[in-house]
Amino acid sequence: MATQRSAGGVSSGWRARGRALHQRWLKRRIPAAQQVTLDHRRIFILPSRAGMAFLLLLAILLVGAINYENSLVYGLTFLLLSLFWVALHHSYRNLAGISLRATGGRPVFAGELVPLGLVLLSPGRERQALRLSWPQVAPQQLDVSADGETSATLYYPSQRRGWLQPERLRIETRFPLGWFAAWSLLDLNWRVLVYPRPVQAPLPLQRSGNGQDEAPQAQLAEGADDFQGLRHYRPGDSRRRLDWRAYSRGQGLHSKVFAEPQQQSQWLDLEQTTGADLEQRLGMLTGWVLALEAAGRPYGLALGNLRQAPALGEAHRDACLRALALYGLGDSA
Repeated sequence: MATQRSAGGVSSGWRARGRALHQRWLKRRIPAAQQVTLDHRRIFILPSRAGMAFLLLLAILLVGAINYENSLVYGLTFLLLSLFWVALHHSYRNLAGISLRATGGRPVFAGELVPLGLVLLSPGRERQALRLSWPQVAPQQLDVSADGETSATLYYPSQRRGWLQPERLRIETRFPLGWFAAWSLLDLNWRVLVYPRPVQAPLPLQRSGNGQDEAPQAQLAEGADDFQGLRHYRPGDSRRRLDWRAYSRGQGLHSKVFAEPQQQSQWLDLEQTTGADLEQRLGMLTGWVLALEAAGRPYGLALGNLRQAPALGEAHRDACLRALALYGLGDSA
């Protein structure tokens, strides 16, 4: 039993070392870039299973032609071999010269699919049946028009918050006959921010000045809802709010004052959260940010040394979500 475990550990160690060597070799041969043009150094090609079966058929035909000295079988064998050779060049040409440019992606919440923009350019001729994929992600197939740009949106699964950098994208073709697989592995420098997964929870109580929790209180701001009283006229006051009755009684010119309730801003911090781990607590803060933004209530965020002053709006929401996504990761770029 111990020997089997030891052998398994050695085998997995060799596999890990082999993968690391392969990745270093790929970095040298196909370095990361925002845009890549495929050439002979970046394209790999091998017979597919169908191609290997076809080669086996050719070998059987050749043996039969030699054994029976049949010139017709000789001719058929070499005709099919020439077709095999032509298919090799067409599979390579279907990738060679095409350019791929990453156009970025938008932030998502952990667990969602990240949309990644891609533009393909094909100078001179049309490219057909291109397959774009990552490991464990369903491939997407498309054609690229000649002398134009073809836009595509690919989707990559996100697992955790922070910056997400997808694995190398595999672009592959088996056009025209499926006998060869021509492919390349590209690092297109995609970098997308992933926010914590939102956790739905009741909003926390407000913090009072002495550190005690208290229910949010409404403040009054000048508005148009409830009559509050009179004040002396100020230049610029609306004529519809003037108290003409008091003026007619010789009490001077006064303006009517109305008020409407205004909610206090809400401060959010980690101490208000509960959860089994940091990720759940950050998810709870994320849920509160989204809920307060949807309700139109100003909110601020205190997270470590970072303080986002209470505000509303898309820019403020994104700044808070970004702070939550990068909290504790040591990467704020």
